Amino acid sequence: MRIGVFCSGGDAPGMNACIRGVVRCAARFGHETVGIRRGYQGLLDEDFHLNDERQPLLTSRCVRDIAKRGGTILRSSRSDEFRTEAGQQKAAEVLRKRNIDALVPIGGDGTLRGAAKLSEIWDGSIIACPGTIDNDLLGTSYTIGFATAVQTAVEAVDKIRDTAESHDRMFLVEVMGRSSGYIAVFTAIASGAECVCIPETPTDAAELVEDLKAMRFRGKSSIMLIVAEGDERGGAKEIDKLLKEAGNPFSTRVVILGHLQRGGSPAPMDRILGASMGEFAVRGIIDGQTKMLSGIVGGENRLTPFEEALAGHNEIPQRMLDLLETLSH
Repeated sequence: MRIGVFCSGGDAPGMNACIRGVVRCAARFGHETVGIRRGYQGLLDEDFHLNDERQPLLTSRCVRDIAKRGGTILRSSRSDEFRTEAGQQKAAEVLRKRNIDALVPIGGDGTLRGAAKLSEIWDGSIIACPGTIDNDLLGTSYTIGFATAVQTAVEAVDKIRDTAESHDRMFLVEVMGRSSGYIAVFTAIASGAECVCIPETPTDAAELVEDLKAMRFRGKSSIMLIVAEGDERGGAKEIDKLLKEAGNPFSTRVVILGHLQRGGSPAPMDRILGASMGEFAVRGIIDGQTKMLSGIVGGENRLTPFEEALAGHNEIPQRMLDLLETLSH
């Protein structure tokens, strides 16, 4: 059997570990792996990873020592062409032409939706792996890249806190998360931030300013506000403006971490998640499974049908929000 693997959408630390898990598991059971560069667009362009022998195959040697590297050796991209019906038909034709029997896409919500569309017109097996720092997919407790993104954000906030305390200031630190506040909440808890603004809860500038005044009265001289980029009131710059208009008692500065959170060597947890999910995806393919997401729930590997994984978004546990509320006082 020949198994194709690619990364699509935004890169996430740990994708390389997932690729390694796919390749090593396939090799163990006597199957070949084809590395497709640049995601769905690379599939359409027939852009395949070439090994040392200039063959379009990923061998165990090709993935040696890649788990510690950030980004993805297969590169990644987004494809407007694949979103069309004609593009999806072309992708299916390329898979047949190249004798690829199964596919392991690694990516987030868009990647998973693309895999679901492809599965309707191609009869090969597809099991996807959740590679996204947002941690917003159902069917897995944590996604590949989330732990590293939080670690990177926390390290940045810890450094910014030194400056905030030195100058008696409030910093608004914007982290990634267009539709999910997971990174913001976990960063706020781990770094000891006083406030957080996320898409899942309403942001009331006037109410927040009253809380800030109370903190000022209690003697707080520095404040860290973590803002998810997808907050309904806007990013950190917009919220800073609203707070000033509402009478913010603190002098403020805005820091946008941006794509910094996607880079760097993966944390051990992301290496483990990636390897485990990739390996389990191949085992599922060998067992005849398809149209599934390979995730980990409650510490156990689990395959979740596409329709269930795409039924909504992974919600932040209320317990985490309650914990943040308690710790901020």
